[in-house]
Amino acid sequence: MKKIYKRLSYKERVIIETLLKENKSKNYIAKQLKRNRATITREVKLWVIKPTDIYKADLAHSYAVDTNKYKHCSDKINDNPRLKIFIFRNLILGTSPELIAGRLKIIYPNDPTMSISHESIYSYIYRHRQTKLAQKLIKLLPYHHHKRRKQRKFGTKKTRIKDQVSIDDRPDHVELRLEVGHWEGDLMIGIGQKSAIGTIVERKTRYTFIVKLENRKSETVTYQFAKILNTLPKYILKSMTYDNGMEMANHQWLTNNTGMDIFFAHPYSSWERGTNENTNGLIRRFLPKGTDFNNVTLQQLKAIENNLNNRPKKVLGYKTPNEQMLQEINKHKGCL
Repeated sequence: MKKIYKRLSYKERVIIETLLKENKSKNYIAKQLKRNRATITREVKLWVIKPTDIYKADLAHSYAVDTNKYKHCSDKINDNPRLKIFIFRNLILGTSPELIAGRLKIIYPNDPTMSISHESIYSYIYRHRQTKLAQKLIKLLPYHHHKRRKQRKFGTKKTRIKDQVSIDDRPDHVELRLEVGHWEGDLMIGIGQKSAIGTIVERKTRYTFIVKLENRKSETVTYQFAKILNTLPKYILKSMTYDNGMEMANHQWLTNNTGMDIFFAHPYSSWERGTNENTNGLIRRFLPKGTDFNNVTLQQLKAIENNLNNRPKKVLGYKTPNEQMLQEINKHKGCL
């Protein structure tokens, strides 16, 4: 008689999550559930590959139920389990669809089956937003909107900033982060679009400047950026990658006064300045949305800046951005 396979229940997945948190082995979990070890291994490996990956019982169960329910619905995500799991695993870690799409391009540059736009990820999530799985995924999105906002069309509109140099023309070695001196810049906007602060992050060391601004005029922004950047040695000022905000319309003046080449990311491609975007997210822990930056003092901004620059980072081998930047400066002095 053919053995009938019984799918894992929600209760069993909760037990798996609990025992994984207690660092129990897959073999131990299998014995507790009276399941084949291969079943537990297959379930866990679906979600946990790296030590930073998290197994969540509710999401894993909703995924299993919906995958079975919609197995005959054809689309790029449903048809590709490897892509589907990559997306879900990163959503669990709090990664936005924009950054997920960007990371896929970097990790799988020559694999079209692992390439997808962030809009396609959003569309997949919101297409069946009444399902339990979609509701859980929506809660993992940065803004938790239960209805997808209509997106502005772009691509045919000409840029308003003159003499832009696209990120496509940025030297390839900048992407590798092998040398210090390449920065990413942005503005964080306060409540009512009436106030702003500038953020500048060095790509290799993650060293961060937070810039107090009186207004968002291009002359003000570029002057304040140049003022703070010019406190550093010239060999640390090689390039800056910025978005398409009009505050950088005066970019040629910034180049003339710092020696930095300015490159512009593609519209609505925040992942191309992923280091800056991640740093802005950290700053929002101190200055949440709805903050009036006009009421934030320079001393408060410097305290946040110091906190970020003296916080150890795994990507830096548990060094702080400040330590990494000093190491780069001392390395240069040793070469003189």
